[in-house]
Amino acid sequence: MKLPDRANDLLGRLVRASAFERFLISTSALLLSVFIGALIILGAGRMTDCASAAYTLAFPGAFVTSTLPGLVPGVVKSALPAGLWPSQSLFAMGFCYDPFAVYDLLFLGALGNVVNDPLNGQFATTLAETTILMFTGVAVAVAFRADIFNIGVQGQLVVGALTTGVVLSFLAPPLASLGVVATLVLLPLGLLLGGISGGLYAAIPGALKAYADANEVITTIMLNFVATSIALFLVSRAKYFKDPESFANQTVPLPDIALFPSWLFRARDDASILALALAIAVLVGIWYLLQHTPFGYDLRTSGLQPDAAEYGGVDADRTIVSSMTLSGALAGIGGAVYVLMVLGNFQTGVPDYGFDGITVSILAGNNPLGIGFAAFLFGVLKSGSIVVQVGSDVPPTLVGVLRGLIILFVAMPEFFRMLGRKFGSFGSPGEPVGADGATGGGSDE
Repeated sequence: MKLPDRANDLLGRLVRASAFERFLISTSALLLSVFIGALIILGAGRMTDCASAAYTLAFPGAFVTSTLPGLVPGVVKSALPAGLWPSQSLFAMGFCYDPFAVYDLLFLGALGNVVNDPLNGQFATTLAETTILMFTGVAVAVAFRADIFNIGVQGQLVVGALTTGVVLSFLAPPLASLGVVATLVLLPLGLLLGGISGGLYAAIPGALKAYADANEVITTIMLNFVATSIALFLVSRAKYFKDPESFANQTVPLPDIALFPSWLFRARDDASILALALAIAVLVGIWYLLQHTPFGYDLRTSGLQPDAAEYGGVDADRTIVSSMTLSGALAGIGGAVYVLMVLGNFQTGVPDYGFDGITVSILAGNNPLGIGFAAFLFGVLKSGSIVVQVGSDVPPTLVGVLRGLIILFVAMPEFFRMLGRKFGSFGSPGEPVGADGATGGGSDE
């Protein structure tokens, strides 16, 4: 079999893989990325200088030399050459970085001392990252399911965060004396403002694509820069919305009654169980919307077979605009949560949650229910990277390489599966085949 045929066969197997097989593939890819990352850590450790080795690779190792008499009866120290038992090895090489210690910090450091203190600050940071990534991940997934590549989630998140931070800075102070009532009014209002502004901002590239055939990748990338520039302009000048008491480019701080309550976590941890519960509810709601409503059916069929969907009565243009609007609204709510849970006001330099959401969506196979787990994995890696940088002497660039390597390996199988589903014709055995050779009727998960 020729190489192209082998590649085509492999892609077909990937497309037809069951959920359990996809789980095994992702787990194998994760382990392979960890192994390759360990080799990179060792190589980087040999190219730098250190006073003493953090990790020594020896053969035979200490475990073998210390347990050999128990494992092999009859083997005694006198049977081996002098100087090789048990404290010396035939081969030993020192490395400045210990890969086991690095991975321990990267994966477990994000959880903190979760056994003795389940609500520790490091775990709170991980959950806060996870919460926001849930919104941006599902925003990308909704557009993907409609066959639209919404790369402008970052800009829509910025617009949602800016609108929430600016409007509530005027509405919250007069209501501060109302206590809990003010929270019940301002918190939903802030989320609503973020959703509306983000949705309207995303409707622009949606309308351009539907009615002017503009490429959504180009328009959304351009609108990302527009959103960032507008935000910088408005919050860097005192005559607009800049906090006059601060040198930073930010709006005035919102009163605590307008923010998500901390409840179980400490206020300085910037995490909220209520925000996390809202994110989970949104994921379940979007899953139900896509799977059990006429709008979801139109959106999914437009993504799978646009021509067939239009032939069946689906208004393709309206579906494009509405799906982009919904995607932007979810991103805008994510921006509002970022303001109301993490910052307490709007500041320029918003982290790349929107771009990270693309990876999260691919990791989850564009399944809203899977986005929660993918967002948590991504949140662990982001939070763990900080722990590695603070708790070891490993360079930040090397930490970034490890994180990117893990994400790349885990995401690639699902990415190729998506390409195979979109451009290939790989049907499951017994799946109906159309007259043109295309398959259909199966699950779109």
